[in-house]
Amino acid sequence: MADEAAPLAAVEEELLAAPARGSADEMLDAGASDPLGRMRHSAAHVMADAVMRLFPGVKLGIGPAITDGFYYDFLLERPFTPDDLAQIEATMATIVADDHTFKLDEYPFDEARASLVGFEQPLKIEILDDLKAKAERDGTPLPPVTTYSHGQFQDLCRGPHVESTGKIGPFKLLSVAGAYWRGKNDRPMLQRIYGTAWSTQEELDAFLWRREEMKKRDHRRLGVALDLFSFHDVSPGSAFWHPKGQLLWRTLEGAMRQLQDARGYQEISTPIIVSKRLWEQSGHWELYRENMFIIESEGEEYSLKPMNCPESTVIYKTRTRSYRDLPLRLAEYGRLHRNELSGTLSGLTRVRHFIQDDGHIYVRPDQIESEIDALLGEVATVYGWFDLPVEFVFSTKPAKALGDPKLWEKAEAMIESALKRSGAKWRLNAGDGAFYAPKIDIIVRDALGREWQTATIQVDLAMLPERFDLEYVDEAGERVRPIAIHRAIYGSLERFIGILVEHYAGAFPFWLAPEQVVIIPITDRHIEAAQAGAATLRAAGIRVSIDDSSNRMQNKIRLAQEQKVPLMLVLGDKEIEAGGAAPRWRDGTQEPAQSWESLATALAARAASRGA
Repeated sequence: MADEAAPLAAVEEELLAAPARGSADEMLDAGASDPLGRMRHSAAHVMADAVMRLFPGVKLGIGPAITDGFYYDFLLERPFTPDDLAQIEATMATIVADDHTFKLDEYPFDEARASLVGFEQPLKIEILDDLKAKAERDGTPLPPVTTYSHGQFQDLCRGPHVESTGKIGPFKLLSVAGAYWRGKNDRPMLQRIYGTAWSTQEELDAFLWRREEMKKRDHRRLGVALDLFSFHDVSPGSAFWHPKGQLLWRTLEGAMRQLQDARGYQEISTPIIVSKRLWEQSGHWELYRENMFIIESEGEEYSLKPMNCPESTVIYKTRTRSYRDLPLRLAEYGRLHRNELSGTLSGLTRVRHFIQDDGHIYVRPDQIESEIDALLGEVATVYGWFDLPVEFVFSTKPAKALGDPKLWEKAEAMIESALKRSGAKWRLNAGDGAFYAPKIDIIVRDALGREWQTATIQVDLAMLPERFDLEYVDEAGERVRPIAIHRAIYGSLERFIGILVEHYAGAFPFWLAPEQVVIIPITDRHIEAAQAGAATLRAAGIRVSIDDSSNRMQNKIRLAQEQKVPLMLVLGDKEIEAGGAAPRWRDGTQEPAQSWESLATALAARAASRGA
């Protein structure tokens, strides 16, 4: 428990750190210290006040500030409706206009609990009872309870808040969602009302525009509309990839393989089902077992692999390695399975089955810096293909860490030096490295300004080398430990494709589009020429289809636009006489007719350059 002098509400968040397992960045400090966070937390209290006024008998959960807004959880016998949200919002506006002062009070524990019993708030009482039980286990005295009130409303809270309700800026209630109490699926399902608040109306309007744009770009909707993938209850949390989606997948995979081949990676493939003995050695069986799919066969336990790292060591150890063999760069597109709770699954961004572009690079200590230089270059190259700005976050040694402190110091100095030389944008996150590795997390910003952590580079100084007794023979003939660098650039390909779908709103650049060209013959007599032209383009590696349906030409063009095909080639008598077709690009740009050979050469060059 916290210091015995600290108010009890200050440790409420410790017990409620995950009221619902949602997006990684959702839960923030309920008493956010920044001005916007204070305002949003204050708005959550005002919303709770409004709900209690409109729905007597409602039970209160918690209401923190979160990224871009706030929420509050309620236990109510009937579901909230859109009309209810409108009423709640109007009542909130009245409370804001009344400009009630936010007042901090402190009470002895027993007095505070008795007060909550009188107000029939069982969820709040549970918070206090759990904290009392923890204090008894820890042998510490009960701290006082802090509350904040405005008008007639009072709530357990450590604050801080704005000065008064009138200081809350423009706000909007957004939606209602279900959330298990305390984030546990065996607890009551509450109703979570989400809202947002901003300093100015202009900021609120901009946020609401982004939110609507996010709905339009939602990869779950576009994935179906563009016939890329689907999800089915016969395999929850696993994407079924349709032909177009698989083409998109293979294009990404092929581009990465080209880069890896140029860098001297050697591709491996390891089994999906692995004995628990390997996971016991790696530590996953003890620390990660609840997230693994367990299989039993002939009296022995196995698991579907949740990660590729331990398997690469099995290949490393198949023969004696010399210092001349290093760096040894092993790449794997491994199928991974993690037993995520069903309530946390979300399209491609949170799945149970995924493939990762893993790399495990075994190096000598003197090779760390040059390898990090090269990896930062790989990242810059790859994300340049997608026009995604990259920022690196460098996390250093935590308080508890494995490995030689001097090697940590040396490795961190090399990483920092490489980051400075790269010229890339980066920031330091001191003390937040893995217990076995300093790391570089890759952060990208999409077309809507949203940040995504896609992948990571970790310089493993101890875990794989020590746990799996990895060695190489140095120049003096001594057996010494290598360093293992874990790296992924796309990360999970499922999640990365989800990000790309939303970044491009489904309108992929020419090189990446699963269907690059559609040929539109104006009438049936033009189909034969379309087939010949398609053959020329396919011979140059262009992904092309022919719309030989009975639709009118304008309908064919509209359908191609809806499918976001980058290039349409309209084919009529004039084009056939000229021996080519007239390019019409997705943005409406039209070009003069060109020969099929000329088109094939130009389009192949465009695809190879990975330009728009």
